[in-house]
Amino acid sequence: MKYSPSVTSDRSKNRKAHFSASSGQKRVLMSAGLSKELQAKYNVRSMPIRKDDEVMILRGGQKNREGKVVQAYRKKFVIHVERVMKEKPNGASTPIGIHPSNVVITKLKLDKDRKAILERKDRSKIGKGKLSDAEVNMAGVD
Repeated sequence: MKYSPSVTSDRSKNRKAHFSASSGQKRVLMSAGLSKELQAKYNVRSMPIRKDDEVMILRGGQKNREGKVVQAYRKKFVIHVERVMKEKPNGASTPIGIHPSNVVITKLKLDKDRKAILERKDRSKIGKGKLSDAEVNMAGVD
């Protein structure tokens, strides 16, 4: 059920928005979850995937394979993982496209921008300077 009148639930409009999204919007759509170790380390659940991240495939025919992201193909909403190839009938090998929702990031390629994103998304720092749930609930008691 739709709750906000400013958001559409029309299937064709949502598909149009998805497939005509800008590269920056596709970057966010192509996010993958972090492994349990990385979640514990950074207090962040997911990150937009990028080249040189190391991932483990969780779903599909290539399940349980690990490798480095060779390419994030935003036009097709897929990533190409190192050594995940398909043999074509003419003998050539081609990379298999995998959707980022079907992988988990096991190692991040960190640079200063990525560190800033992790710092901003850190859930342990949320609530600093804000009211806690108990304070909000007590406000209604008065």
